[in-house]
Amino acid sequence: MQRLHVLGTLAIALLACAGTQTATSPPMGLVTTCESLGKARPVCKFQNPEDLVVLPGDEAILVSEYGAMQGGKAGSLSLLSVATEEKKPLFRGGDAKGQTALWGDAACPGPPGPEFSPHGIHLAKRSDGALQLLAVQHGGRESVEFFEVLGAGMNAHVVWRGCALAPEDAWLNSVAALPEGGFLTTHMLPRSAGFEALVDSFADPESVLGNVYEWQPDHGYSVMPNTKTLLPNGIEVSPDGTKIFLNASGAGEVWRMNRSTGEIEARAAVPSLDNARWAPDGRLLVASLLSDTADFAICTNLESGACPLEFQIVAVDPETMETEVLYRGGGPPMGAGTVGLQVGNELFIGSFAGDRVLRVALDGR
Repeated sequence: MQRLHVLGTLAIALLACAGTQTATSPPMGLVTTCESLGKARPVCKFQNPEDLVVLPGDEAILVSEYGAMQGGKAGSLSLLSVATEEKKPLFRGGDAKGQTALWGDAACPGPPGPEFSPHGIHLAKRSDGALQLLAVQHGGRESVEFFEVLGAGMNAHVVWRGCALAPEDAWLNSVAALPEGGFLTTHMLPRSAGFEALVDSFADPESVLGNVYEWQPDHGYSVMPNTKTLLPNGIEVSPDGTKIFLNASGAGEVWRMNRSTGEIEARAAVPSLDNARWAPDGRLLVASLLSDTADFAICTNLESGACPLEFQIVAVDPETMETEVLYRGGGPPMGAGTVGLQVGNELFIGSFAGDRVLRVALDGR
């Protein structure tokens, strides 16, 4: 089983470089239609909506429209109206010309250029009450970008506030703000190793490891203890900042870690993990890819339609680490879910490949 966990995660990484409700049986081809199926309804107007966060008030969802991990394809940030499904462009590379850095690292060289390609995002209030959006991005530079979110709902807009360039040779994925300032970000593997090195990791899982970096404005990046693992991916922080929840994708586990000691306090077994989001009931929602034997290559460079790969959205109790599958999908109307965001009694699910966000009604919630 461990090899299958790593295989599924490897496939996600390779493509990225380029009460259970069941939707369908495992798929065989691309999804080309944009039709609802049961309680799942696609919203087909996006480019690779890899990560999602909801704005205060639950009226609008901020979407990270992914480009590519190598930085060879630009992406953008956009808004999705929960009520009307309207899409509103929010930020593209080059939009911040003339803006100056107020947050982040003093050595930030300026706003991102047209190559801007966002990946993992995180929304949180700063100590002064400002609403901060962090975005890992790969276009033109490997960095975490700082934005301030101003306005509300679909009237919201973002202003670039600074950046923190990634450590040398780092390949970042997800990010989470810390309550007292700074952030944590997952470093999947050294950029210089290339994804070819992941194939060799089957024989030697210790050969290509990533870790979690902590960034603080006064001293920059440092490695968080005990976080070396194969393909660390999604990350979240408890509201009080004392616990870290790390999706150790290669290990097929969610780790609950004591932030002050670095101790791994508990684990939950979930295969091939991607992003993580807190649910309104206090549980952690994690996306999990299940298609270990599917033809992953079919989703490479997908411009329209959806990737069919089977996935699930799993709720993890942060105290007991017990798990519950909230939704399992694949094939029509969308597969390859990378994030599950609960808004009201619905799940909004993003994907690293395709043109849609999936809305799924949750029974009795």
